[in-house]
Amino acid sequence: MAEDKDKPVDPHIDPANPDNRVSLERHAADSEHAAKIAGEIPERPRPDQPVAPKMRKPARRGRLVKEVGSTGHQWDGITEYDNPMPRWWLWTFYATIIWAVGYVVAYPAIPLVNRATQGLLGTDYRQEVAAEIDRFDQANAAIQTRLAEVELAAIPADPELLSYATNAGGAVFRTWCAQCHGSGAGGARGYPNLLDNDWLWGGTLEDIHLTVQHGIRDPQDGDTRYSEMPHFGSDGILDRTQIDQVVNHVLSLSDLPHDPAKAAEGAQVYADNCSACHMEDGTGDRSQGAPNLADAVWLYGNDHATLTRIVSEGPYGVMPSWSARLSEAEIRAVATYVHGLGGGE
Repeated sequence: MAEDKDKPVDPHIDPANPDNRVSLERHAADSEHAAKIAGEIPERPRPDQPVAPKMRKPARRGRLVKEVGSTGHQWDGITEYDNPMPRWWLWTFYATIIWAVGYVVAYPAIPLVNRATQGLLGTDYRQEVAAEIDRFDQANAAIQTRLAEVELAAIPADPELLSYATNAGGAVFRTWCAQCHGSGAGGARGYPNLLDNDWLWGGTLEDIHLTVQHGIRDPQDGDTRYSEMPHFGSDGILDRTQIDQVVNHVLSLSDLPHDPAKAAEGAQVYADNCSACHMEDGTGDRSQGAPNLADAVWLYGNDHATLTRIVSEGPYGVMPSWSARLSEAEIRAVATYVHGLGGGE
């Protein structure tokens, strides 16, 4: 203790030093002010423990005021209150339930193993649809008879028949033909494009009608159009070298990339084995369904690998005969529709 008293005082913190008095008084005032501010701020609840404000429902005169309770669900400081739904909404909801029960009892509704419940009113939607279809058939019976009996060449010259055949044929095409030829008749690989003027079996109205009626290579129709390309590779008619040569020659007919030396050698192979159907200049023969090889239009593709496969194994596309599924009027209608798409001759 004696040593502490004898220890010299630091003049920078000595209260007796007049230079330090202002700083000490300011420090004391700041501490007092901070304590006062801290005492005036009320304690706030923590964010994860929100306090629900008191909610009161407006009361009518003569009725007690009832506070709205909480569902107990809180999130991000928001409390969910248990307010009842409006009366009009509840009565509407109850009415829809009653209506649904009545509909199930009165109309076909519940599916069973072989059929659905018919309901007390005995409604049969299938019979209604069949009756509607029959009504339209009867309305169109006269013009369908004319369409089936008139000469094919006379259809384009008759505005009424042409209009009906085009519209009816479009419906037939979208129902039975679009699956292969596309909804726009643009075709796909292996399925002919019906918009251009490149035809395997002819593009006149009569040719198209015959193709639709009996199909192509359909084993179910004795009058079907039929031709078959030999399997030059798998049947051993040509070896690999000869197939490669004739493929290069075919590519050269359409000015596609090819080997000139092999194409020159393939010309003789082509003349000996292919020209009988595809003609010497490669323009094809519609009477046999032999495609034109010189117009740059390809049904299966024009790359070397695809042509090699076709020459080796031969294509065998089949179009079904429609004479057993469509009426003569429907066949004529769809033939007229296809003929009018832009590629008809």
